[in-house]
Amino acid sequence: MNDEHSFMKALFHGVIAEEMVLPYPEMSGDERDTVRMIVDNVKRFTDTKVDPARIDREHEIPEDVLNGMKELGLFGMSIPEEYGGLGLSNTAYARVMQELGGIDASLAVTIGAHQSIGLKAIVLLGTDDQKKRYLPKLATGEWTAAFALTEPGAGSDAASIATRAELSPDGEGYVLNGNKIWITNGGFADVFTVFARTSSDGGKPRITALIVERDHGVTSGPNEEKMGIRGSSTTALYFEDTRVPLSNVLGEQGRGFKVAMQVLNNGRLGLAAGCLGGCKTLIQMASQRANERKAFGRPIGEFGMIKEKLARMTCETYALECMTYLTTGLIDRGVPDYSLESAICKVFGSETYWMVVNETLQIAAGIGFMTEYPYERMLRDARINLIFEGTNEILKAFIALAGIQGPGAQLTEVARAIREPIKGFGVLSDFAIQRARSALGRERFGGVHPVLSKEAVLFQNAVSALARETDRVLRKHGKDIAEKQFVQRRIAEVAIDLYALTAVLSRTTRAIEQRGEEGARREIDLASGFAELAGRRIWPRLDEMERESDELLKSVAGYSSRDGGYTLDVLS
Repeated sequence: MNDEHSFMKALFHGVIAEEMVLPYPEMSGDERDTVRMIVDNVKRFTDTKVDPARIDREHEIPEDVLNGMKELGLFGMSIPEEYGGLGLSNTAYARVMQELGGIDASLAVTIGAHQSIGLKAIVLLGTDDQKKRYLPKLATGEWTAAFALTEPGAGSDAASIATRAELSPDGEGYVLNGNKIWITNGGFADVFTVFARTSSDGGKPRITALIVERDHGVTSGPNEEKMGIRGSSTTALYFEDTRVPLSNVLGEQGRGFKVAMQVLNNGRLGLAAGCLGGCKTLIQMASQRANERKAFGRPIGEFGMIKEKLARMTCETYALECMTYLTTGLIDRGVPDYSLESAICKVFGSETYWMVVNETLQIAAGIGFMTEYPYERMLRDARINLIFEGTNEILKAFIALAGIQGPGAQLTEVARAIREPIKGFGVLSDFAIQRARSALGRERFGGVHPVLSKEAVLFQNAVSALARETDRVLRKHGKDIAEKQFVQRRIAEVAIDLYALTAVLSRTTRAIEQRGEEGARREIDLASGFAELAGRRIWPRLDEMERESDELLKSVAGYSSRDGGYTLDVLS
């Protein structure tokens, strides 16, 4: 398989590229020891210094906590050692972010916004001079970074950015004017990755990425009052004739959208890891509460419906863990295209986290609703993950459309297809149709351990069925597929479960090979449990990719837009 193909883009067309996902990736022994030391230090520090309830109540992370994080090296985890950072791999970085996500969401978001997205473009695409100028201070936390993409009229539709950067009269830099909203770390960051419209040689405006220092003339609005992650700083940014030198262009002029997508593809894995940490903490809380709380003379954990909740939470979290570290392992190995995989991790991670926190609060019952307990705070904190770094709706559209298009499909083309369906899906490649039609035979996932043969057969059958459905909807709708969002969602949700199942089978196979069937009994049971849950979702979606009720639901939605909402009354 061409190394430009991603595992998931191949899977959409019936190809199981198992050499990419088997054996399951592992950190080296030395790096594992380093990460274990970092995690232990984080635990010791946060056990005594971090009070999540206080952070939520006061809407601020105490200065001594941030300083402690800096002293632990957490502001430079992903920065190469030559620039003063720890130089952790993507897998090691995700493991620390997992730990932070399980401790306090505001803390994880603050450090993630600095590192996963704020400074990431400098690490990935910065010139030698840019790296030398900025990374050492960002690594120590002397400077903090933020990512400035979103505007009042440009969220998921980043092509609508209105902030402009015009060449200065002397030709030595840009003059930046406009504003951004909902910028994490916006109230105190020193360095911003800013996306603005620029014109090139009199041509049409394009998006360019710029490194902008606060001292260039950036002002912040007040911290927003938020439902959750209240300890993180979220503000608007304002640029009024802000001067930015030409040397601060990130990547190529006019290619800023590509820069943004590269950063977000990477950053979404930090978000998924934080969701994983939150899920693990919540499962411990739910299990403890299920044993403490009694009804009808016995702990509620002995009742079937509570057992089902705990089992589902645990199996889905195991799948999230497997897919997160499979994907970071792919990146660490140098796989160039992981856009679908990272989007899948973000969607699955945020939706799993939301399910787990909701079920944990349900198990907690009445105390879960009370502010003196952590459950309602954690629910509020979890909600944002379904929105930021790409809403789950737009990412599901991307997963489906990019998967259908095949190798080479990027979010830039998919976004154009959503904005201009007929013109945009002129980029629908012949490869997509030809490959789908030629790959309808069943490929085997031959490297999976025989103990998991039942689960492997489920996976293989579903992969073939997805290829058939991809072929069918392409032949039926052609370029109009860009407008069929009910179909897109179902395709994406099948693909998400298939990637999760891929990761589960890969990791569980490794566990069996290392420890034997009995030694890996826990992983085998979790894999079987997740396969059962995934199968219950996959087959109905494949069997009813297009439903008669879809058009009915569109009509019902029209009542809201025409009538200003549901206004019928029994007395009408």
